[in-house]
Amino acid sequence: MYFFRHYIRYIRKIKTAGFWLLLTAGLCIGRISVRAGEPQTISENDLFSQAAVLMDASNGRVLYGKNEDTVLAMASTTKIITCIIALEYGDLEDTVTFSSYAAAQPKVKLGMSRGEQSSLGDLLYSLMLESHNDTAVAIAEHIGAQQLGWDPGQTADHSREESVEVVEAFLKLMNEKAAALGCENTLYLTPNGLDASLEYEDGDGQTRELFHSTTATELARVMSYCVLASPRKEKFLEITQTSVYGFTDLSDQHYYSCYNHNAFLTMMSGALSGKTGYTGRAGYCYVGALESEGRTFVVALLNCGAYGNQTKKWVDLRRLMEYGIKYYELTEIYEKPELSSIPVDGAVMEPESFFDAYEMPVSVTGEESLSVLLAEWEDARVSVEAAERLTAPVAVGTVVGTVSVSVAGELYRRFDIITEDDVEAKTWQDNILYMAWLFFGNASWQM
Repeated sequence: MYFFRHYIRYIRKIKTAGFWLLLTAGLCIGRISVRAGEPQTISENDLFSQAAVLMDASNGRVLYGKNEDTVLAMASTTKIITCIIALEYGDLEDTVTFSSYAAAQPKVKLGMSRGEQSSLGDLLYSLMLESHNDTAVAIAEHIGAQQLGWDPGQTADHSREESVEVVEAFLKLMNEKAAALGCENTLYLTPNGLDASLEYEDGDGQTRELFHSTTATELARVMSYCVLASPRKEKFLEITQTSVYGFTDLSDQHYYSCYNHNAFLTMMSGALSGKTGYTGRAGYCYVGALESEGRTFVVALLNCGAYGNQTKKWVDLRRLMEYGIKYYELTEIYEKPELSSIPVDGAVMEPESFFDAYEMPVSVTGEESLSVLLAEWEDARVSVEAAERLTAPVAVGTVVGTVSVSVAGELYRRFDIITEDDVEAKTWQDNILYMAWLFFGNASWQM
């Protein structure tokens, strides 16, 4: 009888040791890649920068760090996120109007006066090639006004308070983007990177100061997003790789020439992008990206010397990039395994298999494979933790374990092991039907 045969099920008992033998064979538990070799590193004394990071841009793994999580000012390296926010929220054909507030920004500046206009696309070259502070604020006012629902064409009529309000709307986008990228110690208070701070009172009534700041790790993370992950990455790279750019304002009265001051572009083969920065509080800063044989490295440097020491950042940059190129190779560390099934207790089964196990098929979520930049002295491990047995009912998609991938002793990724079927629990009616099946016999039942 179909009804009878459809609802009678049970569990087959299997030995735990046998299950784990099959499971471990499928998962390749343990070390996947162990390489012989002595660790090669850079001494902190070898770098001028107070904080520095060499990052694998494809996944954010820090390959080398010096005070990488120390909060410091970052000067005009800020403009990489100003640019990417403008690209993602604005239209390159938009008309940007300078306000009195934007025009009053300190040098280095483009020099447009209140009411003068240019396209957003042209101004992004001014922002990234010449690092113009007034341009950064004009862009921030334009995008910020749009965010607030204001008419950006009325920017020239803004009072200082209104200009500050729309810039703050742009800063909100900057800080939200940083938070989305996992930058928990980054705070943007200006769109151009000029030193700024604010005071607040903590829970103990103590006055505290927050300042425009980031960490080397988080600055590298933002650059990684700009060159690899942003939907506007191609335009970002096009702008930042341009050597010379010229444009006129929309009234055709003034011509502006912009020259790229990023010496890294001609310093090393494979250089992708970069941004310099300097303020009194930040010192010399830099963040740059380089591609080599399918690998993308990002270096972030904070406080690499005070005024007059502008060449030291290039020394640190080259040292870290060459270190990455020499020692880190793109290595496959994980391939999604095929797992053995897990027995389910109390599951309904066909009458012929009443005492057999229902073997729940399971699978691993996530990518089919993983590759990372790995040095010869680093290893990668894959391990599994999974339930030995389950109890019905079990729904499809239930998490029953994890597969963990570790690189150099630190957790890199974790994937869930999930069930692929729905399994109902056996009821007392199922037991009665089974007894009836035994009593009448399979042949007579099907007559």
